[in-house]
Amino acid sequence: MHVYACHYALVSNGQGGNVGVTPEQAERIARVMAGLSTPSRVRLLSRLRQGPCTVTALAAAVEMTQPAVSHQLRILRDLELVVGRRDVRHIVYSLHDVQVAALLDGTLRYAAHALGTDAET
Repeated sequence: MHVYACHYALVSNGQGGNVGVTPEQAERIARVMAGLSTPSRVRLLSRLRQGPCTVTALAAAVEMTQPAVSHQLRILRDLELVVGRRDVRHIVYSLHDVQVAALLDGTLRYAAHALGTDAET
């Protein structure tokens, strides 16, 4: 029988403190990552990375029905990845902030690296 031990490692942040992940942070990260687990949501975020858009334009861009796009946007809003603002008769959606764009960029870089398709491999 083999017995394996697992130890929690803290990483120094260079300022004398240790950086760990609290249970609350782990929960938030897991929720956001789960939000990115659907290709349609990733495609919607990618389109919104280019700039604000209405549901109608998003539906056309990602080739989904408007009700399906609205459903996915509701989930992304709940995760605070997108925001909507009323513009006369329509709601215009955009990324919540630049950190969402950075998250997308980092995830795309990681996916390219993991698949061996990045320029640095």
